[in-house]
Amino acid sequence: MDGVKKYIAEAYGTALLVFFGCGAVVLATGTGAGTAMSLLGIAFAFGIGLMVAAYSIGGISGCHINPAVTLGFLCAGRIGFGDAVGYVIGQLVGGVIAAAVLYAILMDKVGGYDVAASGLGQNGWGEGYGAGYGLTAAALVEVLITFIFVYLILQVTKPAVNVAIAGLVIGLTLFVIHVVFVNVTGVSVNPVRSLAPALFVGGKAMSQVWLFIVAPLVGGLIAGVISRAGQNA
Repeated sequence: MDGVKKYIAEAYGTALLVFFGCGAVVLATGTGAGTAMSLLGIAFAFGIGLMVAAYSIGGISGCHINPAVTLGFLCAGRIGFGDAVGYVIGQLVGGVIAAAVLYAILMDKVGGYDVAASGLGQNGWGEGYGAGYGLTAAALVEVLITFIFVYLILQVTKPAVNVAIAGLVIGLTLFVIHVVFVNVTGVSVNPVRSLAPALFVGGKAMSQVWLFIVAPLVGGLIAGVISRAGQNA
């Protein structure tokens, strides 16, 4: 039963992140999307959304809400394989539900909403997305920032650290990552955050989503391996 509670908590926390973060992209920016203020608002939405999730479910599941984080914890020896699978399933369910709710809201917009053209807060790269960075830059950025993000989480959630401030530190880090790199890929660092909206957008979003599954998982794996090596040193 405790395991089920953790998986439900992961679903809820992931839903919060996708709903607030992707919601800021499609609901709050309006015609100002792409301006400095709208990008800053998106960064705040993802960072604060993560803080809300962390303080809501951190005491239940640890608030991974991200398969890359769960993989990092698995590689660091801080979660079992069975729980890791349950966490990822919960994250997928929560992310897709949140994207579905956003889609339903947008479809009821007076005058209509073309999700294929206007999107659902999905990630991407290349011409027509952000500042037009290519595949190499997108892959490099996603691996690097996911490594930084997951390694930080592994460090600030150790028993010897004051976990009361962990949610704040992690949320602020996600905020800063968005401020710096949002114009490159939209910032994924989380396969579910990318896959969930792409499922509803289709087309180019789905053809590019593989990168936002592979690169964050690589970054999370590296973070977990290095963290474990440090523990054993």
